[in-house]
Amino acid sequence: MNARVYPHPIIAREGWPILFGAFVVFLVCFYFDLGIVTFLAFAFFVFALQFFRDPAREAPEDPRAVVSPVDGRVCKVEKTVNPETGENCVKISIFMNVFNVHSQKSPVEGVVEKVTYTPGLFVNADLDKASTENERNAVTVRMADGRRVTFIQVAGLVARRIICYAVIGQKLERGERYGFIRFGSRVDVYLPPEAEVLAGIGDKVTGVLTPIARL
Repeated sequence: MNARVYPHPIIAREGWPILFGAFVVFLVCFYFDLGIVTFLAFAFFVFALQFFRDPAREAPEDPRAVVSPVDGRVCKVEKTVNPETGENCVKISIFMNVFNVHSQKSPVEGVVEKVTYTPGLFVNADLDKASTENERNAVTVRMADGRRVTFIQVAGLVARRIICYAVIGQKLERGERYGFIRFGSRVDVYLPPEAEVLAGIGDKVTGVLTPIARL
């Protein structure tokens, strides 16, 4: 795999401070033999370890495939207007629970044209209004053929931290890691209206591995 596309350890760096703190708490509880508290501390450490896993994955060979930016379940497919460009589009929303991999990857290859952070609420990310009312961060890329695709990180009920590394002018490869959300959230992908949608509501998708559409 291209090191530039995925220059990341299998346990996300965003989780290292939390994992270190959780392990220290577990050791202290274990040392003082705190019983159920020790068990709970260890359980949280194991939970955090699985939450921050971040395996490298190979994108499909089909150059027209739009890959899923995250692991999760498709909760919305609809024709709408891209809130960042004003263009007609097809929107595919993917909801992540706390057991999914939470790093985000670019669904297409292109140059970052716009990055927009919007503060907001933290309602359940599975609800439709989360796309417009929750804290979110939008990245719009222009592909080589001039078409634009926007993908938006949306915070959820538990999520309190959206991390985005993409900057204007940067070229993102398809499947390249560009952000992370803690804990539980969704990603909305806005595609050109002629996109052939491959994912349906209720489908479980795997980041990078699952094509959600074709352009």
